[in-house]
Amino acid sequence: MTYSIVARDPETGHLAVAVASRFFAVGALVPHIRGGKCAVATQAFINPMLGVEGAARLAQGETADAVLHDMIARDDGRLQRQIHLIDSAGQSAAHTGDACVDWAGHAIGDGVSVAGNMLAGPQVIADTLSAYQSNMDMPFAERLLTAMEAGAAAGGDKRGTQSAALRIHRKDDYPWLDIRADDHPDPLAELRRLLDVAGERFLHVADVMPTADNFSGLADRSGIDAAIAAEEARRKASGWTSRSFATELP
Repeated sequence: MTYSIVARDPETGHLAVAVASRFFAVGALVPHIRGGKCAVATQAFINPMLGVEGAARLAQGETADAVLHDMIARDDGRLQRQIHLIDSAGQSAAHTGDACVDWAGHAIGDGVSVAGNMLAGPQVIADTLSAYQSNMDMPFAERLLTAMEAGAAAGGDKRGTQSAALRIHRKDDYPWLDIRADDHPDPLAELRRLLDVAGERFLHVADVMPTADNFSGLADRSGIDAAIAAEEARRKASGWTSRSFATELP
């Protein structure tokens, strides 16, 4: 009932999971990421511990293949599970259990994997992967969302969609971007709106937040304010109006 993409941006090393499903709040349980180290998506008849344990072990330096094979061997529900993951070296591994609801499968590329179950057909996976790989010049968040939209256009979850999520980590364990639509008639369109709104102010702040390497981050916010103002001026000059539901600041 879900399809997702797990990816490591080759230019920056940033890690992400994007997911869509005919299931409530899919972003709450599917994505598990450790900044700069690994990303895991666990789905189908979901076992969240595959994400929790898998991310912890990958972050400690174990390889994607080794972690996947050990966890699947220990999971009595393996036939109904689907999981794909990527380690710090950019190596991916995936498992689709034989009892996952048709159509179910996965595909692995260089620094990226796509997996899904209860889909309209294999073209959902193929088109999601192709759209990601064909748009490597796009910003990472845009590339991931474009890939998910291609999967939806190919049929997506064969029952429709209810929720979607996009989570990106840079080098830290808190997300640089974490947007979700938990119960929405067009959740990918809602993620597109949220990504737009994030670009107005939030991402300018996220870019200078404290990190493990810089505990205080940028303490002087004058540069942030200038960047936000410049972005607002640029958008207004091109006829932009905010897509936020919030009341505009005076």
